[in-house]
Amino acid sequence: MHTVDLRGVCCPTNFVKAKLALEMVDEGTVVELLLNDGEPVKNVPRSLKGEGHKLLGLKQAEEGHYVLTIEKVGE
Repeated sequence: MHTVDLRGVCCPTNFVKAKLALEMVDEGTVVELLLNDGEPVKNVPRSLKGEGHKLLGLKQAEEGHYVLTIEKVGE
């Protein structure tokens, strides 16, 4: 599983970085994205779902950030 730390990255840059990370992996690969609360945790999952990727989970870590688990779908 790949993990991409996007904590401290502002919108829409965090979505762009998430999208680029997904372009680097094969279809069916599961990727974890670490996101801050607020705009990132609202916008990034919605935007990636809009791109056609499969959202597998979103949970808050003990440290306060969020972990978005996503599966790459299609090219």
